[in-house]
Amino acid sequence: MAIKQTTRTSRARVSELCSVVDIETLDDRPSPERLELNDLGVVRFRLAEPLVVDPYARNRATGGFILIDEATNDTVGAGMVVEAMA
Repeated sequence: MAIKQTTRTSRARVSELCSVVDIETLDDRPSPERLELNDLGVVRFRLAEPLVVDPYARNRATGGFILIDEATNDTVGAGMVVEAMA
């Protein structure tokens, strides 16, 4: 898959599914096996190229991203940066 943030696009792989939000209770369930359609979760990505990001809470313009299916070019997800690691 690809990740697009502002005008930059990079290849991305999920490196860890950290948690998923239980919509009924709004509690985080740690270490889910997968995310289903419309699930909200915390995910770590490994990127082919670095992106210049800010936490979404500080800057919405550089803290948001979309996920793109490279085969169809369809948007398959959207997210907010919570934390960036080098």
